[in-house]
Amino acid sequence: MKSPMKVRELKVEEYYITEEPYYLPIKDEIDLFHAAFRSKIPVILKGPTGTGKTRFIEYMTYIISRELGSSEEDDGQSLPLITVACHEDLTSTDLVGKFLLKGDETVWVDGPLTKAVKAGAICYLDEIVEARKDTTVIIHPLSDHRRILPIDKTGKIVEAHENFLLVISYNPGYQSAIKDLKQSTRQRFVAIDFGYPTRQQETQIIQHESSVGEEIAYELSKVGEKVRNLEGHTLTEGASTRLLIYAGRLIKEGIPARRACEVAISASLSDEGEVQRAISEVIYAIFP
Repeated sequence: MKSPMKVRELKVEEYYITEEPYYLPIKDEIDLFHAAFRSKIPVILKGPTGTGKTRFIEYMTYIISRELGSSEEDDGQSLPLITVACHEDLTSTDLVGKFLLKGDETVWVDGPLTKAVKAGAICYLDEIVEARKDTTVIIHPLSDHRRILPIDKTGKIVEAHENFLLVISYNPGYQSAIKDLKQSTRQRFVAIDFGYPTRQQETQIIQHESSVGEEIAYELSKVGEKVRNLEGHTLTEGASTRLLIYAGRLIKEGIPARRACEVAISASLSDEGEVQRAISEVIYAIFP
């Protein structure tokens, strides 16, 4: 007979961003997020895969945390970040909490959303459209003027901490009638759009994140730009900055540039031979 599952209460302190993440501003997203946080307005981050949405929320959490905690006593750690990767099996119970067996007792354990509401954290629901629609309804009372979280199983209502902010993200490129945000959810948020950076900006990002030289970083940014031009013809989505960084890291480790790009870009974007050949032609033109 299996022994009862042990419950480990994850402390909020474990969610602090202790080191400043690297983030290169593309437009006015930093000012917009600051204004939304001060106004307690929930935020949607919209954009293709690998365009910096997660890095942005980590960066903003770090910066705002330092602004809130200016005294030496708390070392600026005033704002935790709690991230939930959404998926089709995610239930409202997973977000809010559940009763679990702990020793001989049945105890209530807060879910990540409840932890964030109580602690005054930024709660980041990544790829929200992957979650079931009956699950996302739970965020409605938190994303309007009420800022409350009803917990049906305990019969309690939790009022959000002053610093609590709800942030969700999704990729419009994967939208469909089945996987899309309800208007009743969408219109509770302000939306910040994320797109691909300019070639110069992307060069700077690739160089910093992969430690390759400026020339290689620039050539990789050209690959990304040209592969994105294939989008809509042979690709459903272009090469992300993340994939270009991966290629740069492989090159830094001694892998030939063409092979690094094949592994990190061609093979990652598609399994279809014809599509891979089209991407390879781009790669070979830049890295002959």
